[in-house]
Amino acid sequence: MILTFFDQFSTTYLLGIPLILLSMLLPTLLLPTPNNRWITNRLSTLQLWTINTITKQLMTPLNKPGHKWALILTSLMMLLLMTNLLGLLPYTFTPTTQLSMNMALAFPLWLATLLTGLRNQPTTSLGHLLPEGTPTPLIPALIMIETISLFIRPLALGVRLTANLTAGHLLIQLISTATITLLPIMPTVSILTAAILLLLTILEVAVAMIQAYVFVLLLSLYLQENI
Repeated sequence: MILTFFDQFSTTYLLGIPLILLSMLLPTLLLPTPNNRWITNRLSTLQLWTINTITKQLMTPLNKPGHKWALILTSLMMLLLMTNLLGLLPYTFTPTTQLSMNMALAFPLWLATLLTGLRNQPTTSLGHLLPEGTPTPLIPALIMIETISLFIRPLALGVRLTANLTAGHLLIQLISTATITLLPIMPTVSILTAAILLLLTILEVAVAMIQAYVFVLLLSLYLQENI
């Protein structure tokens, strides 16, 4: 059986059951569980500090009505963050490289922000489709363009996350394959390639964290427009 570089993004199955659901649930086991003594060790303290910092950063652009979304946005941020980071470990599967999963996260939340705006302030929400001071002949074209840009937002969210993580995983696999192949032929070049691989892995850790933050931050900005 000939494997390709893209086989790592194929969903694995066990007895006909897709294991992507299991890989999505495993990161939740790393979260601290409520008990009589929350701060039990340094790891729990670090996790709680991280969650608190993320919540503050996400809620800063929002006004008071938007703080009702704090639990949803923070939970989504932690899920994406841990899923992206765990996917960088060897012999693991990254669910966020699947466009279907990212769209399943982006579309319902984007639709919820849109419906919230249409329910609470329909005039202001529809006013975003037409910039103020637009010349009369350009009104139909601008409304069409703004409508398309509005409906393309969830697709942009999902594609951005998928493309960045997929590209990073492919680069890591390509460079690691080159390192192993060049080792018996040109050891010096292989060591240099391994150093590049180490730097790329550090970069991918940063990309995994940044992309999770950008995904949730854009959702919070969409929410701010509609509340």
